[in-house]
Amino acid sequence: MLLSTAVLAGAVAHAAGDVKAGRAKAQMCQACHGLDGVSKMPEAPNLAGQVEGYLIAQLTAFKSGQRRNEQMAVIVQALSPQQIEDVAAYYAAIEVKVGKAPGD
Repeated sequence: MLLSTAVLAGAVAHAAGDVKAGRAKAQMCQACHGLDGVSKMPEAPNLAGQVEGYLIAQLTAFKSGQRRNEQMAVIVQALSPQQIEDVAAYYAAIEVKVGKAPGD
């Protein structure tokens, strides 16, 4: 399901999360996405280093029902808009280091 440009643009414009608060709230995400943002399950995406506005847009879409996933629907309902921004800021702030690319 594709998100509208307005949802993505709005999420980027409002990205003002608190990384420290996001780390505390991300405890509830670690079973699937890892506290380090590296997925623990094949069906859950890595979140480390992802763009903050993108994460906000996706979490907002899960909360509104525009995007559907049983596990995410339950988790995201407990998050306020500020907590969504905080979690997004935390995962976006995780530094991702890329080693040697395959074929190099």
